[in-house]
Amino acid sequence: MIGRIAGRLVYRSADHVLVDVRGVGYLVYCSDRTLAGLPGEGAPVALYTDLLVREDLLQLYGFPTLAEKEWHRLLMSVQGIGAKASLAILGALGPEGVARAIALGDVTAVKAAKGIGPKTAQRLVHELKDKAPEVMAMGAAAQMGASVLVEDLEDDSAPVAPTAPAAMPAPQAMAPRGTAQAEALSALTNLGYGPGDAAGAIAQASGEADGEDTATLIRAALRLLAPKG
Repeated sequence: MIGRIAGRLVYRSADHVLVDVRGVGYLVYCSDRTLAGLPGEGAPVALYTDLLVREDLLQLYGFPTLAEKEWHRLLMSVQGIGAKASLAILGALGPEGVARAIALGDVTAVKAAKGIGPKTAQRLVHELKDKAPEVMAMGAAAQMGASVLVEDLEDDSAPVAPTAPAAMPAPQAMAPRGTAQAEALSALTNLGYGPGDAAGAIAQASGEADGEDTATLIRAALRLLAPKG
């Protein structure tokens, strides 16, 4: 399995790019959105990849993030959605848009993707409703990890004057920043929920089930935020 490639972008076409990795050229199919975000020819590029294997076919599909690759794999688990249809959905909506459409049951948004009919869109939203929080959690964790890394780099780049040894921080200050609650909040705000509503739902979900992981908290909070009636 080829899970990621990094090299030099040789050329791009309407639906794929050729990436040179130490003299070997890899043809990688991408969504319109991914293609638009790639650098120019000759520039370094890295993509997470998913390899489609059939009796008469080997094709690589590329994604800018690991979370988007997992969305691709999840979308393809739905009957009637192959690799090209998955790329069409991700190209039209992006990973955040896919998450929002599934969470809100927005069949119309899914139908906006080229080649996706109403029955397939309905099936996708129905089948992935309970599976999507796992990928939402992965995306939120990656986003928070990137934010923490940027903060740490900014802190490290600042000049540090000699000081006396610092006092030991309070226990609450030592808690990890990437908690399940914080990751769930990030995922829900990415879906478009207001921070107050999202935080309230997560707090209620956390109180009802202590120690739950991020995906379970997202799933429970979405149930609480769903329109009543």
